[in-house]
Amino acid sequence: MTEVRVPTLGESVTEATLATWFKKAGDLVVQDEMICELETDKVTVEVAAPVSGTLSEIVAGEGVTVGVDALLAQISEGATSNAETKKTPVEQNVKAPSLEEKSGVKNAPSAEKLMEENNITNVSGTGRDGRIMKGDVLNAIANPISLQNI
Repeated sequence: MTEVRVPTLGESVTEATLATWFKKAGDLVVQDEMICELETDKVTVEVAAPVSGTLSEIVAGEGVTVGVDALLAQISEGATSNAETKKTPVEQNVKAPSLEEKSGVKNAPSAEKLMEENNITNVSGTGRDGRIMKGDVLNAIANPISLQNI
């Protein structure tokens, strides 16, 4: 069993809020795959799976404030019979943006919320793999002219 812990967040940052789980207990994960997202006042941090296996337990739920090195989840190493059941829901959940469908990239939840509240659909993402971050949406709101040109 491998523990997933809150990484060091910066010199003066001692805690973060668990914003989103990208996976749920029982899902298969691949090493270095993003499994959750932490938010602080200054930064949003994606937490990657340290090993491949099954996300056997989620210890900290969404919205919970966690300290540096706090236990987030546990991963059982090795594949299980969940491999077949995992494929079906992914194919059926087609409500995600095309970027997520093509590359597995999920936009920051705070960015998605702002986009929905402001009825914005086209924003260029500056995050890793083109992920749309909150700052991208705030920039699009502050510069509405660029939205018309997209």
